[in-house]
Amino acid sequence: MGKVAAGGGSPAGLSALFAGAGLLLFCASGACGSGSGCPHLHPSSGPRWAPTAGAFFHQGPRGKSPATPPSLLGRPLFAVAPGDRALPLERAPATGASVAVAPRSGRRRRSGADPEKAEQGEGSSRSPRGVLRDGGLQRPGTPERDPDKATRFRMEELKLTSTTFALTGDSAHNQAMVHWSGHNSSVILILTKLYDYNLGSITESSLWRSTDYGTTYEKLNDKVGLKTILSYLYVCPTNKRKIMLLTDPEIESSLLISSDEGATYQKYRLNFYIQSLLFHPKQEDWILAYSQDQKLYSSAEFGRRWQLIQEGVVPNRFYWSMMGSNKEPDLVHLEARTVDGHSQYLTCRMQNCTEANRNKPFPGYIDPDSLIVQDDYVFVQLTSGGRPHYYVSYRRNAFAQMKLPKYALPKDMHVISTDENQVFAAVQEWNQNDTYNLYISDTRGVYFTLALENVQSSRGPEGNVMIDLYEVAGIKGMFLANKKIDNQVKTFITYNKGRDWRLLQAPDTDLRGDPVHCLLPYCSLHLHLKVSENPYTSGIIASRDTAPSIIVASGNIGSELSDSDISMFVSSDAGNTWRQIFEEEHSVLYLDQGGVLVAMKHTSLPIRHLWLSFDEGRSWSKYSFTSIPLFVDGVLGEPGEETLIMTVFGHFSHRSEWQLVKVDYKSIFDRRCAEEDYRPWQLHSQGEACIMGAKRIYKKRKSERKCMQGKYAGAMESEPCVCTEADFDCDYGYERHSNGQCLPAFWFNPSSLSKDCSLGQSYLNSTGYRKVVSNNCTDGVREQYTAKPQKCPGKAPRGLRIVTADGKLTAEQGHNVTLMVQLEEGDVQRTFIQVDFGDGIAVSYVNLSSMEDGIKHVYHNVGIFRVTVQVDNSLGSDSAVLYLHVTCPLEHVHLSLPFVTTKNKEVNATAVLWPSQVGTLTYVWWYGNNTEPLITLEGSISFKFTSEGMNTITVQVSAGNAILQDTKTIAVYEEFRSLRLSFSPNLDDYNPDIPEWRRDISRVIKKSLVEATGVPGPHILVAVLPGLPTAAELFVLPYQDPAGEHKRSAEDLEQISELLIRKLNQNAVHFELKPGIQVLVHAAHLTAAPLVDLTPTHSGSAMLMLLSVVFVGLAVFVIYKFKRKIPGINVYAQMQNEKEREMVSRVSPTESRPHFSQTELRRPGQLIDEKVESQLIGSISIVAENQSTKEIPTYVNV
Repeated sequence: MGKVAAGGGSPAGLSALFAGAGLLLFCASGACGSGSGCPHLHPSSGPRWAPTAGAFFHQGPRGKSPATPPSLLGRPLFAVAPGDRALPLERAPATGASVAVAPRSGRRRRSGADPEKAEQGEGSSRSPRGVLRDGGLQRPGTPERDPDKATRFRMEELKLTSTTFALTGDSAHNQAMVHWSGHNSSVILILTKLYDYNLGSITESSLWRSTDYGTTYEKLNDKVGLKTILSYLYVCPTNKRKIMLLTDPEIESSLLISSDEGATYQKYRLNFYIQSLLFHPKQEDWILAYSQDQKLYSSAEFGRRWQLIQEGVVPNRFYWSMMGSNKEPDLVHLEARTVDGHSQYLTCRMQNCTEANRNKPFPGYIDPDSLIVQDDYVFVQLTSGGRPHYYVSYRRNAFAQMKLPKYALPKDMHVISTDENQVFAAVQEWNQNDTYNLYISDTRGVYFTLALENVQSSRGPEGNVMIDLYEVAGIKGMFLANKKIDNQVKTFITYNKGRDWRLLQAPDTDLRGDPVHCLLPYCSLHLHLKVSENPYTSGIIASRDTAPSIIVASGNIGSELSDSDISMFVSSDAGNTWRQIFEEEHSVLYLDQGGVLVAMKHTSLPIRHLWLSFDEGRSWSKYSFTSIPLFVDGVLGEPGEETLIMTVFGHFSHRSEWQLVKVDYKSIFDRRCAEEDYRPWQLHSQGEACIMGAKRIYKKRKSERKCMQGKYAGAMESEPCVCTEADFDCDYGYERHSNGQCLPAFWFNPSSLSKDCSLGQSYLNSTGYRKVVSNNCTDGVREQYTAKPQKCPGKAPRGLRIVTADGKLTAEQGHNVTLMVQLEEGDVQRTFIQVDFGDGIAVSYVNLSSMEDGIKHVYHNVGIFRVTVQVDNSLGSDSAVLYLHVTCPLEHVHLSLPFVTTKNKEVNATAVLWPSQVGTLTYVWWYGNNTEPLITLEGSISFKFTSEGMNTITVQVSAGNAILQDTKTIAVYEEFRSLRLSFSPNLDDYNPDIPEWRRDISRVIKKSLVEATGVPGPHILVAVLPGLPTAAELFVLPYQDPAGEHKRSAEDLEQISELLIRKLNQNAVHFELKPGIQVLVHAAHLTAAPLVDLTPTHSGSAMLMLLSVVFVGLAVFVIYKFKRKIPGINVYAQMQNEKEREMVSRVSPTESRPHFSQTELRRPGQLIDEKVESQLIGSISIVAENQSTKEIPTYVNV
């Protein structure tokens, strides 16, 4: 969930002139590469108000305090002094300076071209095409032209009063920041810097100060320290005399503070590196500082002392309390990360933010980067069941889920505005990709209705979402939006906050007065409402609170919005009619409260002229502001009410010093305006005078009067209108039909609004309409359309549901699970509720309101539990069931199967788990050459191998979102011999009983047997068994050379077996475990599996042999005398049973489970032969553990 400003972007190049910014940022030569701007102004990773992809982002509302002006990233940007409003492409703030920015890289002139001649050929010396005036009003006209409707341009060149000052010695500096205090202050501060792209840091800086409105400047490097490198300049938003300079953190971390508009400074060391600042909206000395290591600090002394508030704070997710919403002005809202990576919404006092004094207004965790605190609203996002859910708190009351139409199914949401106790939001629904729907809320910000569909959006240079929506300054409820219709983008306008939209009527005539044939709805005027990253492409729109009827924008006439054939248009009647004023893009500055418009052409060539209009863009006069053509970098207008002084920043050549041209417009006025110089003007929409329920009349200066307005003259008279249907929008759950009526949507049950009220109480029964917020109409149909109080009806329970709080059907053993009971209808205060958790525990409640925070329960066993809820009241009952899967985390998987088996004999494979009871599991088996797995719900399978050789078996166990696996290798032969080995007791002292040790000892034993007997290694396989005392299994295998010849027969295996036993009984097999430690290997005396034949006919003789061993006690003699043969699979079965006594029991409940001790349960290492690091399996995030225990190949190949 994000937050964007209407307009969606930041102006670039000369594409925007902002009145009231107060701080200018721009790039110089070399700082703006192809398509990019200055990449470094501040150590911050991004501007304090800049958006972040996929999430909330902060942009302070009007009157709030963004902490860090925008950095120059990807293009030149404008910026404002911290605390002044920074809403790109929106209405101007009431205070501050006007700003325009252009890249210096565009100032390169063509080889051999003279700047003055180049300007005459390309710049503003040539009058724009139109009707020209030269003294006697020269009017070229033809019969079809209407000269009165043409834009007039005066060819006579007039001169403005100006002075030029060069910042000597800063020619190499490629970045600059400018602050003009304004408000009757003559002080201007300029910080210039040299950013080294190879080093990625600032290497030089200079600080300049003017006390005469920019006529002259003094260099202050000696006052801040000759070796001090400055990186940023901050200005207190509530006291412009207080200045803060930040040093480059790569050199030192310090602050320089001034309380006299930058005349003197005091230096303070910091023990942290500042990334961004947030000033308090009222208290001038209160500041929040965010460090590069994600810590939040506070200062109550304008940065002289700092105190740590919280660690692990999410970037850009900290806010001061908003006056009027919080009683404590020092309350701080922040989003912090816990040690396990979750995000929480916290509040605390700036000087007392201990663990005991922190509050958590929202229960539980929230989605990362989702907290916004703005005006009376707090927004958070919580994703559950794969869907994002949005919550709002109005005036710091309890959070409520924001209600969109049922099937909106949002995948992204951005809060645009919270003005006038209403939330304006842009929502991207499930079927949208590059468009958003606009929704507008009730006062509490809970119930949203559709305002406009398919509004165009784009991505900004930092990945932020930019919505093509623009709020016109000075007129409440008036917006412009670019809507996508059949792959065409068209501009629409509304005067009543989105209740009604219409296309813009194109001008009747073009720039020359020729008629324009443009018929609605096939053709209309389309405007660019956002700013391109490229400063020389389209993107300018401007309006001012002090000039509510004037809108200046770039756009085109046709069937859709285009990036080519761009012209400039102006409306002097609040968007009802438009005039073309330039055929090329210009930047427009409002002077004298909008009484004068200043236009500068977008060009990469040097210029020395600009255009002025005193009659709202109907006619323009050319003025020169410098004698030498200037490559313009930016324009800064005087802050305050009059705005009659402007500073133009630029260079005479590519490598010259910064040139500051001060332009004074006071000389162009004859006098100050008097009352008779004004006329009334009534706001209207295509002749309809009632706008937002009132008739508004403004004062406008007469176009023929060339007087200076001074203070804002747009005084307004307002008269309420009688309410009509047009003053009401459809209420939540209702949709407007073709006949204009608001009727319930197919998914909405109007009676559901009464579900939360009890018998005897009352609720507001909607009529299907709700009055547009801030609409001032009275009487008329207001009573008819206003919701009526109604007694709550008695209702039987209906639509009962029980779900988990996170929307999942699983819970973890031993942890709290929160169950939510939801009821569509019923008397919630008089309803009896019973909840049975399915584990022998049940609870009862007397009403649903006592269960608003959910029911918490802990399951102590794993399994599938049937959770039932029953609700009853005097009118009926309802019930619901939830099948809840309770699991515990699966830690290890061990695949148990024999080391060797015979061909065409059944083999049992068992997956042994730790812990043994983890809930519902799925087993996926891969064995042999099968290309498809075998999927079972049991932990054991049986299978056969039809050919000899080495075979790999893998089992994957799926438990919830975790998948673990183990892999083993089994040898398959037609016949083999086996013998149990034992060792001298000293080996047990060095047996750690881990797979790696067993593999290594197996190799050592095999090597000793080969050396003692001379038997080739491929005939022998040794497997050390888990557990103590140490034992091993010796297998004598047939061997066939690579050519396929000389395969050993049964008689050969018999001879090898006899040789091995003879050497073992002679104590000829031994190895050195470590220096001085000799280990003897011998045949186990009481083995249940001597070397035997594979024929089944002599199994009785084998038993006789075992009895002889027991009674006579001559183990070696009996083995030699009475050796017989039994099937190899039986040998394996006896061996396997002995192994399993040392392991956790099998998972399958149908199989017998040998006894095991608790001590063995605590040693899962005995069951696991090898672990492999976690990996991702599939497209969902799962935990996979690969336990490959390929002991057999190791033994065979060594």
